[in-house]
Amino acid sequence: MPNRRRALLIVFLLAMAAVASVAVSLAAGSMALSYSDLWHVFCGDDAGIAGEVVRTLRLPRALAGLACGGLLALAGALMQVLLRNPLADPYVLGVSGGASVGALAAMLFGLPLIVLHLSAFAGALISMLLVFGLAHGDGSWTQTRLLLTGVIVAAGAGALVALMLSIAPEHQLRGMLFWLMGDLSQAESPWAALALLACGLASVLPYARDLGLLARGELSAQALGVPVARLRLLIYVLASLFTAAAVNIAGSIGFIGLIVPHLVRLAMRNSAGNDQRLLLPASVLAGGTLLVAADTLARTVVAPQQLPVGVLTALLGVPAFLYLLSRQPRPSGI
Repeated sequence: MPNRRRALLIVFLLAMAAVASVAVSLAAGSMALSYSDLWHVFCGDDAGIAGEVVRTLRLPRALAGLACGGLLALAGALMQVLLRNPLADPYVLGVSGGASVGALAAMLFGLPLIVLHLSAFAGALISMLLVFGLAHGDGSWTQTRLLLTGVIVAAGAGALVALMLSIAPEHQLRGMLFWLMGDLSQAESPWAALALLACGLASVLPYARDLGLLARGELSAQALGVPVARLRLLIYVLASLFTAAAVNIAGSIGFIGLIVPHLVRLAMRNSAGNDQRLLLPASVLAGGTLLVAADTLARTVVAPQQLPVGVLTALLGVPAFLYLLSRQPRPSGI
C-alpha cells in the first residue's frame, strides 16, 4: 500500500505539473500576462486584447501541445509493451513517415489546409496497413519482423520526403521544413485531439492487466488467458492512430514517445511495478507537460522568432536517451 500511494502521488504531481505548464504557456510570450490577468480572462471579465490573445492564440496552442504530447507518450507506452522493449518508439513503424509524405505532398501542390490534414491521415493509414500487412505475412508475426518492416517503410518514407524537398519551390521549402521539425502554431482547434486522447486512454485502461502480462512475455500471457493476437492488433492500431493524429496536428516531433514512458517507468519502478493502470495515465500527463513546456520555450527563447518545437524535444531527448542507455546497457524488458 505505501508503494501504491507513492505511485498515486506521482500521478497527482504530474497532473499538477500539466496544469502549471499550461498556465505558464498562457502567461508567457511577447505580451507577458500576469496570473491575475489570466484569472480575469477565464472569469469572463472584459480583458480586451489580453483576452483575445489567450483565447484565440495561446490556449488552443497549449491544449494542442498537451493533447499531442499525451498522444505520443501513450503511443510510445503501448509500442514498448508490443515490442517488449523499453527503448522502443512509435515512429519506428513508419506511421510518422507516412503522415509526413501525405502532408508534404499536399503542401507541394498548394492544397488547402483541410486537404493537408486529410492527406496526412491517409499517408499514416497507408503506412500502417503496409507495415501490418508485410509484417503479418503468412501469419508468423513477431516483434523483430514488425520492427524491421517498420524501419524499412520509414526509410522509404524518408526517401520520398527528401525527394519532395529537393523539388519543392523555394517559397514553399521553409514552411515544409518547419512542419517537418514540429510546429504547433497552426493548431486552431485542439478539442478533437483532446477527445481522442480521452477516448484512447479510456479504451486501453480496461486492458491494463492484459498489457502488464503481455509485457512479461507472450507465452506467460497466453497461459494466463490473455488473447495475445487480438491484443497485439489493438495496440498496433491504437498506437498508429495516436501517432498519426499527433503528427497531423503538430508535425513530426520525436523523442516524446521514446523518453517519457521510460522515465515514468523508472520513477514508478519501486512503487507501481508493471501496473499499466498507473503507468499509462502518468505517461500521458508527463508527455503533455513536456511538449507544452518545450513549445513555450520554442516561442519565447528567441522571441519574436519561433523555433520548431521538434528541435527542442530532440535537444532534450538525445542527452536523456544517452544517459538512460548508459545506465541500462542491456535492457531485458519492461
